[in-house]
Amino acid sequence: MRKVLKSMVFVLPLILGACTKKSTDEIVIGHFGTMTGNDATFGQSTDNGIRLAIDEANKKGGIKGKKLKLVTMDTEGKTEVTASVVTRLIEQENVVALLGEVASTRSLAAAPIAQKSKVPMISPSSTNPKVTEEGDYIFRTCFIDPFQGTVMAKFAMETLKAKKVAILREVSSDYSVGLANFFTEKFKVLGGEIVADLSYQNQDVDFKAQLTEIKSKKPDAIFIPGYYTQAGLIARQARELGIKAVLLGGDGWDSPKLSEIGKTAIDGSYFSNHYSTESTDPVAVEFMKKFKEKFNKSPDGLSAAGYDAALVLLKALDSTTDLSTKALRDQIAKITDFPGATGRITINDKRNATKSAVVVKVSGVDNKFVTTVNP
Repeated sequence: MRKVLKSMVFVLPLILGACTKKSTDEIVIGHFGTMTGNDATFGQSTDNGIRLAIDEANKKGGIKGKKLKLVTMDTEGKTEVTASVVTRLIEQENVVALLGEVASTRSLAAAPIAQKSKVPMISPSSTNPKVTEEGDYIFRTCFIDPFQGTVMAKFAMETLKAKKVAILREVSSDYSVGLANFFTEKFKVLGGEIVADLSYQNQDVDFKAQLTEIKSKKPDAIFIPGYYTQAGLIARQARELGIKAVLLGGDGWDSPKLSEIGKTAIDGSYFSNHYSTESTDPVAVEFMKKFKEKFNKSPDGLSAAGYDAALVLLKALDSTTDLSTKALRDQIAKITDFPGATGRITINDKRNATKSAVVVKVSGVDNKFVTTVNP
């Protein structure tokens, strides 16, 4: 019953919207994200970043004299729910654009629907290359896995001097599988050896069988391109088995819950991310200040990514001659050198963002900046 009530919180705006006349004085933007479930911090963090950007715009008078309305709906971390939610946002809420999702698998479920309806969709942080390949209305404002995989492979080889790496991937995740493949490809090109490549399922909580096999291979590092829930558990079980290899991950690790789950076992691990809270870039510094004032906490990378995706959309909306989805799509495609909290964003001809990544080191609840890697 509690889960049903939670879901109703996010569906309620839809029900009300279906029963009332849409205001011509509003521009409705949809956000679909994982607000409940195992990956709930992904959607919640992203939504906070988006809301900050939209609130700022409304305080300045909105866009073209119209107020902005954000309708957020919960995907529950499920592809089938994602498809239903996106359809509702388009057909019943009449959104001019969609922001979401974090997880590539769920963005891949949404993209064909947005493309068919010719409604622009911007993912703040889905990094699998296939997402934007769904069509010319699908964009992203983050880097993609070939770049992220290269970043971590080079970091493992050149900075950590790792020669042997084991892979532990979530086989049911497009994000995890893709990132593991790109890391593997680059690490081998650099002269490294993949001594084991094992997998797990999304709901798994016991990884000792895979880790025992990995331990026997004596890797210098273990690359775990999954999400924070599993990464934290894997770290604890690896240390319990006496594995001393450095643990590495991607941006799916970025959550305040990572250290809560992994405790001290995850300390000293590294992952690639969209930005660092130690950034001195003026845009990032101002974003962090405003975020803390509004939410009374520091923003993680997904909050920053959500903020930037919303800012890009608002910039495009402001630049259109009309508010048609076609005109909006054309303006998003023209975004060049846009100053965001996660760095400067240029949308290339494949509708992906050309931008830098950072590598951070886990240290308790903090992620310490290590280096910036440019495209």
